[in-house]
Amino acid sequence: MAATRAATIGRPLVPVGHLLGFAVDVARATFRRPVQVQEFFEQAWFVVRVSVLPTVAITIPFGAVLSLQIGSLFNQMGARSFTGAVAVVGIVQQAAPIATVTIIAGAAGAAVAADIGARKIREELDAIEVLGISVIDRLVVPRVLAMAVVATLLNGIATAVGVAGGYVFNVLVQGGSPGAYLQSITALAQLPDLWIGEIKAFLFGLLAGIVACHQGLSVKRGPQGVGDGVNQTVIISFVVLLVVNTVLTLVYYQLVPPKGL
Repeated sequence: MAATRAATIGRPLVPVGHLLGFAVDVARATFRRPVQVQEFFEQAWFVVRVSVLPTVAITIPFGAVLSLQIGSLFNQMGARSFTGAVAVVGIVQQAAPIATVTIIAGAAGAAVAADIGARKIREELDAIEVLGISVIDRLVVPRVLAMAVVATLLNGIATAVGVAGGYVFNVLVQGGSPGAYLQSITALAQLPDLWIGEIKAFLFGLLAGIVACHQGLSVKRGPQGVGDGVNQTVIISFVVLLVVNTVLTLVYYQLVPPKGL
């Protein structure tokens, strides 16, 4: 009875253990040769094609809404001059990385899971293994690295677009002062804010790629299983990203003290 109860309680943790084990296998394979350079660039270009325009499109409203909300609140408090700093820090640390990898996980991650899942149900992965080629080395590692690298690069674009959008809405819509907006940024924002945004984007892209490949390799029950794997990829990726974002933010504020006036 006790053993059955323990197995029932621990059952939800089994998929987590499988995912962690898969992540360890991917980490080991990353440093093995030969490196699949051509596959990496092909996958990186694919991720860019499906992600760059939606990322830019979603970051503009993020920056605008954040700037409008903070501007309205700070105007009521009589601290409109600090709108620029708070909006920019929020975009750089939170909005840009989350918006970037949300698109990458939802678009590229779903496509990767569907591609690998379709290969599995067609038994292409079994044929690769029969030839003595590691599926993780040949297919998984290039896709994971491509999503991580592209997420980091796109985060820089999303940050610039979000900051510019926040500036335009604050100055043109809310009637803020351009000089006060820029001065508050230099007074409160700091370079580590940009670094943590890039680190978040890289780790988020890495995790989104690992989850997508793992779900693709775990597909069962034919085409229906592929669809289920794609849906689970998006859900699991978002949950993992939010949890990791919370942890990284807490660690960052413990290690990097806020910049004072």
